[in-house]
Formats: sequence, C-alpha cells, structure tokens
Amino acid sequence: MTDLLNGLYPWFKAIHIMAVIAWMAGLFYLPRLFVYHAERASVGSELDHTFQVMEEKLLRVIMNPAMIVAWIAGLIMIGMGAFDWGAVWPWVKIVSVILMTAAHGWMGKRRREFASGTNTRSGRTYRLFNEVPTVLMLLIVVAVVVKPF
Repeated sequence: MTDLLNGLYPWFKAIHIMAVIAWMAGLFYLPRLFVYHAERASVGSELDHTFQVMEEKLLRVIMNPAMIVAWIAGLIMIGMGAFDWGAVWPWVKIVSVILMTAAHGWMGKRRREFASGTNTRSGRTYRLFNEVPTVLMLLIVVAVVVKPF
C-alpha cells in the first residue's frame, strides 16, 4: 500500500500545481474586472450586466473548483507526509493559503455586491486589493521552494 501511495504522490502534486495555477489566474484577474466594473459601468447598464456575467463565470466555473481541488490535493499530500511540521516554512505556507482563501471569499462577497447593484468601493480599492494575492503567492513559493525559515 505504501508503494501505491508513493507512486500516486507525484500525481497529487501535479494536480495541486495545475489547480493552483488556475486559482491564481482567477485571483489575479477578478479584481481587475472589478476595477473596470467599478470605474466604467453604471448600475443596470448593458456593460454592468456583461461584467456581472464575466465575474460570476470566472468565480463559479474556474476559481471555486480550482480552489477546492488545490485544497483537496494539498490536504492529501499533507496526509502523505509532505510537510515537516517542525520547520517554519509549512506554517508560513498554510497561513498564507488560509489568507488566500479569505481573499477569495472577500472577492465572492464583492461579486455579490456588484450583482445586487450595491458596490460602494472604488476602482482604486480593487487595484490595491489586486496586490494581496501576489504578495501571498510570493510568500508561498519562497516558503516551499527556498525554505528560508
């Protein structure tokens, strides 16, 4: 059984990496859509509806499934002993992933505000928020690859 699990580990790792790439693409793109939605579309306009469709599909068809698959594959690898919990780097990674998930949830709430016509945030807010996934991604990659902690 151990040989089977060891043989499956690279597959879970590959699935995890692919899911993270898809998730990150959405985390980078959705705030940009929010910027343009907030700055260029008036509530109820055709452009408003176009942005709403784009935002919902990005979140529900790409980002949500990718996040779920990334979490499941990551948890499976943790269960297979992928982390040395005595080191600091896995803790940096897991906290960063939890924060990334919180950012995802924040974007979901903002999408619902746009859909209901109640967005009060400016394009500048979304521009600034767009940096959050980038900083978290940098922390995660450095923690996992370089393991400086």
